[in-house]
Amino acid sequence: MRATLMYEAGDVRVEDVPDSVIKEPTDALVRITASCICGSDLWPYGSMSAADGPVRMGHEFIGVVEDTGSEVSTVKRGDLVVAPFAISDNTCVFCREGLHTSCENPHAGFWDGMPEEGGQAEATRVPLADGTLVKLPVAADAALMPSLLTLSDVFGTGHHAAVAGGVNQRTSVTVIGDGAVGLLGVLSARLLGAEQIILMGRHQARTDLGRDFGATDVVSARGAEGIEAIRDLTGGHGTHVVLECVGAMPAYEQAVGIVRPGGVISRVGVPQYEQAPVGFDSLFGRNIRLAGGPAPTRAYIKELMPAILEGTIDPGRVFDATTDLGGVPAGYQKMADRKTLKVLVKP
Repeated sequence: MRATLMYEAGDVRVEDVPDSVIKEPTDALVRITASCICGSDLWPYGSMSAADGPVRMGHEFIGVVEDTGSEVSTVKRGDLVVAPFAISDNTCVFCREGLHTSCENPHAGFWDGMPEEGGQAEATRVPLADGTLVKLPVAADAALMPSLLTLSDVFGTGHHAAVAGGVNQRTSVTVIGDGAVGLLGVLSARLLGAEQIILMGRHQARTDLGRDFGATDVVSARGAEGIEAIRDLTGGHGTHVVLECVGAMPAYEQAVGIVRPGGVISRVGVPQYEQAPVGFDSLFGRNIRLAGGPAPTRAYIKELMPAILEGTIDPGRVFDATTDLGGVPAGYQKMADRKTLKVLVKP
């Protein structure tokens, strides 16, 4: 079968690899019908050393179950399923609390840590299939497929940012980042009732989509100028919640300058920093809280799916390009060059 491998920064290849097969009785074999390139994939694309490659790529996908292990009971051959970006059993104490990214099962983990499997491929083995996979009540060629694919990661991640930040009708919100997660953070904040949602972004096509999703204001400035602009829009106070959807230190520093006293910074961008200001002058003295983390998207799929099926929301609009597997390397480059927001892959 064919699959995507990253050899080092800037070097992505689609190659023939051994077919994925059932290895454990809890596995399922899934033929992938829709996948995508994630903004988080751009971090290794920009910095990975050759010593760390090659690695299989892709952690968001929809597919058809082709085979199952002897202990799998919730999905069967022919089912159309969506896979979250984290593998979990959905039964451990943390999964029962809705924190599937901390699943205790020894076979749990993240797709990006699976050396021989990945979503940017023709097929993949899914560990802990009963807990990981969620059946979709539509056909594989349904027009809703792009929106349903966002349940695998970016919609659930944007929603987690808003939920962890405590967004509701009484909170003002700033979203830092106009990537797919940031834009769906805007949509999630609107769904949770926020009336003032400020999107910080610099790409008009993206910020226009952000306005469609519910942003009431757009701020393109960064640094001190951006912080001043946010405070001008909020009576000098800043917003109750800041969704940090980038993961780099400048975005965190922006969030510290924007959040109002007593507010929350909710981080879901893949953090690229361990050291960050949290002391008296930055957070403690203003009673500011930190929240967020890797989104347990498995916990949100069934909550978010009905509105997609009903057609009341269309998170799939974050996909602005489509390719087959052969076009994946070019898709990485286009996303890295900010020529494309998010690439849908149809193997």
